Amino acid sequence: QMELMESGGGSVQAGGSLRLSCVASGTDKSNYCMGWFRQGPGKARERVAAIRGDGPRSYADSVKGRFTISKDNTKNTLYLQMNSLKPEDTAMYYCAADRSSQPVCTGVLWAPAYWGQGTQVTVSS
Repeated sequence: QMELMESGGGSVQAGGSLRLSCVASGTDKSNYCMGWFRQGPGKARERVAAIRGDGPRSYADSVKGRFTISKDNTKNTLYLQMNSLKPEDTAMYYCAADRSSQPVCTGVLWAPAYWGQGTQVTVSS
């Protein structure tokens, strides 16, 4: 069992930035598949970004060039740096993880086993 705890959400104006963090409980998660999903009001859940170990990363087309996913393996922490935020980025953001390997991890069919409770991001125009 793994516990994931997100933080860093908040309210910002369009064009602003936020950094989300996700701390994973337990032992070394450096080789895990970890990622971020989001669900906006009235929308389906969307995969935002994923990273496998310290290697391959993937991003949704809607966030490419604006969001960056990264990890600090010494802290078992996953980050999502979000720049140039837009109102359409407003959503609950969820951290997710499991032992999936490539190409599943950074592919569109990844269905994570573990989820955090979410952190709200609200972007006003």
